Amino acid sequence: MDLQIHASLVEVHRVGVLVQGESGVGKSECALELVQRGHKLVADDVVRLELCQTDASEPVVIGRSPELIRHYMELRGVGLLQIEELYGADAVLDQVQLDLICRLEAWQEGVEYERIGLERPQEEVLGVLVPVLTLPVRPARSMATLIEVATLDFQSRRRGVNAARRLDDRLKSRSAGMGRAAQGGNS
Repeated sequence: MDLQIHASLVEVHRVGVLVQGESGVGKSECALELVQRGHKLVADDVVRLELCQTDASEPVVIGRSPELIRHYMELRGVGLLQIEELYGADAVLDQVQLDLICRLEAWQEGVEYERIGLERPQEEVLGVLVPVLTLPVRPARSMATLIEVATLDFQSRRRGVNAARRLDDRLKSRSAGMGRAAQGGNS
């Protein structure tokens, strides 16, 4: 079972990130900035996703580029680039496991974007649940930085550490302690 979609796919801090969004939102520019920061391009513009079953584990989704356009990138105003030729063999990968989806969206006034992140929304891709972040794009905002931080947070959550949950628990604990202290002072 496979699927072909319009997106960019990069490996960032060993996390396979699918960068999605409307045409012209900046997916390729974001992927290029990530490559310049030492991460790896897997696919630009067309991403092929395939369901794979590994030995004794859950199925995973693997992403790659069609062979004909592998390691090429198209940038409006610049044209076609061959990333391996420009940045070297360490700047590209042939495939990566899909771990995280970052959806770039033009900033919309009045839209409520995630601010706390207790739980990550997930989407089913070829039957596999994948966490999804919606990142609003604004001028002078570094989407590459946000994606790098999102991958570090993803790794942290995979290890069982959720900063938002930790702070929420701390606030609840403090609030409960204050409630007990207030009850104790009234007796």
